[in-house]
Amino acid sequence: MTIDTKSRHRTKAGGNVFLDLGFSPQEARRLLAQADSQIDESIRLKRQLMDEIAGWMSDAGITQAVAAEVLHVTRPRVSDMVNHKVDKFTIDALVGMLARIGKQVRLAVH
Repeated sequence: MTIDTKSRHRTKAGGNVFLDLGFSPQEARRLLAQADSQIDESIRLKRQLMDEIAGWMSDAGITQAVAAEVLHVTRPRVSDMVNHKVDKFTIDALVGMLARIGKQVRLAVH
């Protein structure tokens, strides 16, 4: 059995996928704004978690290599985290790293 995986349509960069999916222009704008807001919040949260880990490193006076051992990741991964490369990390991965250094993360849903 062959599965058809050919792309038939792509939303242009800066376009509105919700409009392409057939939502009314008003609803598509609302949904896009909501999605953008959620993405921005996720990035903000990742940066905050990264800052906590970087602060721990600074306070402890440890190198990226030592931090990598404690966090169970590679040294380049620590570098990516310190340099806020948010697209390379999930919130879950960052929470796991914080747990390894004894920090608790609490989540509030509003």
